[in-house]
Amino acid sequence: MDPLDSRFLPLKPNPEARIRLFCFPFAGGGAGPYRTWARGLPADVDVCPVQLPGRENRLREPAYTDAPRLLAKLGEVLAPCMDIPFAFFGHSMGGLLSFELARRLRQQGRPEPTHIFLAAVLPPERLVQVPPIHHLPDEAFIKALSVRYDGMPAEVLQNAELLKLYLPVLRADLTLLDTYTYTPEEPLTCPISAFGGAKDWAVGQEDIAAWRAHTTGPFRMRIFPGGHFFLNEDRLLLLQALAHDLARCTPTGQP
Repeated sequence: MDPLDSRFLPLKPNPEARIRLFCFPFAGGGAGPYRTWARGLPADVDVCPVQLPGRENRLREPAYTDAPRLLAKLGEVLAPCMDIPFAFFGHSMGGLLSFELARRLRQQGRPEPTHIFLAAVLPPERLVQVPPIHHLPDEAFIKALSVRYDGMPAEVLQNAELLKLYLPVLRADLTLLDTYTYTPEEPLTCPISAFGGAKDWAVGQEDIAAWRAHTTGPFRMRIFPGGHFFLNEDRLLLLQALAHDLARCTPTGQP
């Protein structure tokens, strides 16, 4: 990877890893929430947080606003690190990226992930039915986000400078989601674990269960106590679930 592209993966790969876990962020988020995961997962799991442009250490770079371009770039950038069995984890928007990237790999005749973990994300046939909000003025946009995704962090809303920095990437990510087009294909063959939050009214348990139709392989569904961001609220429980399922992964993708 060239120096620019290497910023997609801020952590140094573990050469002793049995499996590599690529972690994709939620809308407006970065790699930060995943940086400590290696301490909560088995030593043979190489945690690779994917850092997209427009956030954290890539704040000054323009964020992607359409899924096809971003997926093409991810397929190119991550390819050299797919030299051992690998899995995808994605929260909300990151889950959509995980799913579509797996389908893109299959289209190119490349191996699917050994496992896909989808957290707090609508299945694609339901996501395209959600009314768009990316075009709204700032105040209405923030309000719509609060309704859809359990709100924005108080420290952001109460800090005008921080909000000014945060809004462009949020609007870019919501543009990507709002303009996403779903094309039905044959289900994936790799196992899917779909996670939801008991208090997440935006992505309900029926939505999580609907992911079953997107794989011919094993499907596991878990509901955690928190809301849409159970990624943070129920971190230890989530890592336990990941460790359990990753332990069952094999090079062929069949647990």
